[in-house]
Amino acid sequence: MTEAPAPLRASEAAAGAGPGATLAALREGSPSMSPARLFWRQFRKSPLGIVGGALLTLFYGSALIAPFLAPYAPATMDRERFYHPPQRLHFREAGGRLHLTPFVYQTVLEDARDFRFREDPARPAPLRFFVRGEPYRLFGFLPASRHLYGVDPPARVFLLGADPFGRDVLTRLLYGAQISLTVGLVGIAISFTLGLLLGGISGYFGGWVDNLVMRGTELLLSIPGLYLIIALRAVFPVDLPSQQVYLAIVAILAFIGWAGLARVIRGMVLSIRRQEFVAAAEALGVPRLRIIARHILPNTMSFVIVAATISIPGYILGEVFLSFLGVGVQEPSASWGNMLNQARSLRVLTSFPWLLWAPGTAIFLTVMAFNFFGDGLRDALDPRRVVGGKTA
Repeated sequence: MTEAPAPLRASEAAAGAGPGATLAALREGSPSMSPARLFWRQFRKSPLGIVGGALLTLFYGSALIAPFLAPYAPATMDRERFYHPPQRLHFREAGGRLHLTPFVYQTVLEDARDFRFREDPARPAPLRFFVRGEPYRLFGFLPASRHLYGVDPPARVFLLGADPFGRDVLTRLLYGAQISLTVGLVGIAISFTLGLLLGGISGYFGGWVDNLVMRGTELLLSIPGLYLIIALRAVFPVDLPSQQVYLAIVAILAFIGWAGLARVIRGMVLSIRRQEFVAAAEALGVPRLRIIARHILPNTMSFVIVAATISIPGYILGEVFLSFLGVGVQEPSASWGNMLNQARSLRVLTSFPWLLWAPGTAIFLTVMAFNFFGDGLRDALDPRRVVGGKTA
């Protein structure tokens, strides 16, 4: 009789020996894999998670090099092109001639009252790539003047249209991403640090320390977040510079965001502190704060990473909300919130809809991308999932 292969025998033998033996058998029949490879093997099974990660990489990469991608400076105005509509890219002239490089037709103002423009077929403006334009500092410190695309002056190109001041919407969208997207990252870094530290201390020490921290979190959670954000923003002067307003928004959102995480971490720490490795560290005389930082909190990282990716959209929407109300980032600095603020009137919504859908689409895609990415991370970091997609 032909003998069964060794991996199959191992799997069959472990079938009745419980989940741990099944997991061991699955790993015995496959080559050893690093934690990173195991994570990637699970994560790539989530197409939406991959799409979300790709979109976030695109958005944050675009924000990082926004001055290069944008054709103009965010405050550059064209007083002859208020509310200019988005321009279409053409590859063929009106007479039928085909061009290898795209171009836009310059426009003529037909009705100054309704800001109605029409294309002039006699004035094509080819799109130039890697052109010299307004100087800027790439990454904040590298002086440069090259832009990804542009047209020869005095022509202008507005691929996503212009705002009420004749400023390029695409340029302001890219510069606004630097504020709206980083608010979430900086806020999460602050609030999750506080939540991990206070939740870990509360769960490990217990007693009066636990009571003090938990009653503080309950007090904070009992206040409606919307009103708390507005009240805290009112503490700061209205005429603060944009950089200080940015820091104030981050501080406000981080202050109200740590309490919920601290309660969850406390519950996880109460369970982890009873494990043998914690008792061994205590028996060896390891300091308590070191036990919390080196032995207990790292065991909560799978939850923390997923919670962070799901919480970041809340910080982005918080900045958008404050800027939309006019108490966030102020003009002439760009953020997605104060760009939405320009689309509050009925006339803008009906006559100049690009002022709404340009920042609105960016916000929608970013929030959805974070949720898709967070779901993919949750599935990949789920300890119940093992190699091959089976559950132990």
